[in-house]
Amino acid sequence: MDSAEQAIGEKRVRSVLIDPLLRRGLAKPGSLTKAQFDDMLGDLCARLAYMSDANLAALEEEAASKPGGKDRDRFPIANGVLDWAYKYQKPDDSGSPLIRRVFAEPFADQAIREGWAPELLKYLRDKRQWPKSYSIKIIRDEASDKIRRMQVIERQMRDGVQVTQSDMTFYQHRVSEIAKCEKIAALGRVEAAQ
Repeated sequence: MDSAEQAIGEKRVRSVLIDPLLRRGLAKPGSLTKAQFDDMLGDLCARLAYMSDANLAALEEEAASKPGGKDRDRFPIANGVLDWAYKYQKPDDSGSPLIRRVFAEPFADQAIREGWAPELLKYLRDKRQWPKSYSIKIIRDEASDKIRRMQVIERQMRDGVQVTQSDMTFYQHRVSEIAKCEKIAALGRVEAAQ
């Protein structure tokens, strides 16, 4: 998602999710100052800019049914809204700031070169957290069989050996996944340089 798409998405979140909740009378949470509340809403707009109108409308309904505060008249905390949003529409791989940021790191370049980038991407989609060194070791270990299979298929193709249809399908899918990771890395590097 480029900066123009991000801006359009943020306006959509404001008009389809935030404004309707405020019109319902949901006030800022008591634990936040006005400035913190405004920051929270801005952050929600940025993080949910990838969502469609229909999914934002569904999220608005759920958020309205789960107000915070003892009187149940407070805007839900952003973390809850983000968790609910994930049920309706997960960010596409390039739509997540976390994924783009991780793929801007040198270890992600290594993952692309060595062939374990698709597993890194899956980890980020599932866990939504920065991978620690132990997690990276596990990700690499999980990818080892697929990396070996890719090497065998590439060797067969190089040697002119007939490749089975299932191997070719696997190979093409894996090449596509790695290309997707390369695109995400390029987006992440551009954003990190700004």
